[in-house]
Amino acid sequence: MPRFSIALSLLLVATFASLSNAEKKAKKDAKGDANKTVKVGTAAPEFTFKTSEGKEINLADLTKKGPVLLRLTCGCSGCDKELAYFQALHEAYKGKGLTSIAIFREADAKVEKYVLKKKLKMLYAVDPKGETWKIFQTKTMPTNFLIEKGGKITAIAAGCEPSGLIAEALSGKVAKLLKTDTVKVRTPKK
Repeated sequence: MPRFSIALSLLLVATFASLSNAEKKAKKDAKGDANKTVKVGTAAPEFTFKTSEGKEINLADLTKKGPVLLRLTCGCSGCDKELAYFQALHEAYKGKGLTSIAIFREADAKVEKYVLKKKLKMLYAVDPKGETWKIFQTKTMPTNFLIEKGGKITAIAAGCEPSGLIAEALSGKVAKLLKTDTVKVRTPKK
């Protein structure tokens, strides 16, 4: 009988040790997944896109040079009204190191016409299937991601604000990253 008790005890210890290791692994895996969540203070996800000219661009390469403002958008009336403010933001800071990218969730032909009509001067791409939204874990259009030099997400601004308040707030954050004066993007050009 004592041998049976010893064997049973060893079996229980091994089982608990195995469960404990499995729990630790599950927690570690869950923590790893949590670290992959796209949020302020985390590294931007790995992301490559093709511009309208077909040139493949890697986000990490852009963030090595300076901050990047990534705008996931469409051509709806709210985004259309906001576009002027984001173009002003782009123009104000591009010479100081900011790269602005607009990714549209529309068909190529529609975006091409829209870009010509709006005289869009920033990098842009189309993603009608919405893969970019999955990578950046958002369902909201538009969503703006400000990524500092080196790749850490500094700000996420989701939703549409046609009067330019979101662009204005992001302008202040861009200026802080670039260590320059804030440009008021809501001020009409004279």
